[in-house]
Amino acid sequence: MGRNDRYFMSSVKIGPKGQIVIPKEARDMFGLEPGDTLVLMADKKKGLALQTVDKLNPLMKTVFNSLPSEDGEVDNE
Repeated sequence: MGRNDRYFMSSVKIGPKGQIVIPKEARDMFGLEPGDTLVLMADKKKGLALQTVDKLNPLMKTVFNSLPSEDGEVDNE
């Protein structure tokens, strides 16, 4: 990595099968290994984002726990 280990930027090309290659530096930065699962999120105005499942799960639990259930109660787990 470079002078600042917090940031990395690179361009990638979309292959004929619609795939991209995540550069080695970025994979190393996040400890990504073959077979790991990433979540792709897309917003037409804001763009694309990739996130690891382990980082996203606590956020999703918070979101879903803050939503009222069918009986109107919020799960404060």
